[in-house]
Amino acid sequence: MTRINVTVDGVSYSDEVEPRTLLVQYLREGLGKTGTVVGCDTSNCGACTVHLDGTSVKSCNVLAVQADGHEVTTIEGLATDGELHPVQQAFHECHALQCGYCTPGMIMQACDVLKNNPDPSEQEIREGLEGNLCRCTGYHNIVKAVQQAAGAMSSSSSLASSQSSAQAVSS
Repeated sequence: MTRINVTVDGVSYSDEVEPRTLLVQYLREGLGKTGTVVGCDTSNCGACTVHLDGTSVKSCNVLAVQADGHEVTTIEGLATDGELHPVQQAFHECHALQCGYCTPGMIMQACDVLKNNPDPSEQEIREGLEGNLCRCTGYHNIVKAVQQAAGAMSSSSSLASSQSSAQAVSS
């Protein structure tokens, strides 16, 4: 057994794990983070995508010991104070899910795409999501949701920027 210290969704954990334990197993079985789903166990589908230090990874392809000393964000950690993350909200509003199995991983990957490219084209979204599979072929609405989230996130950052500029001027 190996002791790991990891922060998951803002909470610090210190646990003993077998060195061969996959991060997805640790999250689901050890911490109860069942929003991170196991789709294929081969890193082909992306259903288990989480953020490791802010970058998306397929957690079925990462050992829990590799997360030692790092920060993991799961689908459960995206919402803030009961408010859905803009990507989660857009997936809901655009009906970007059918069976829902791919949804957590798709949302986590979409967040990473938008972090790296806040205003992606449709083609850039499709390329950014290509490692995540939707078995129901719901890609059209998924792409639409990412485009909507990009607009919402850009609007909210513009609003925050103009508010802080206004505060600086009034000071």
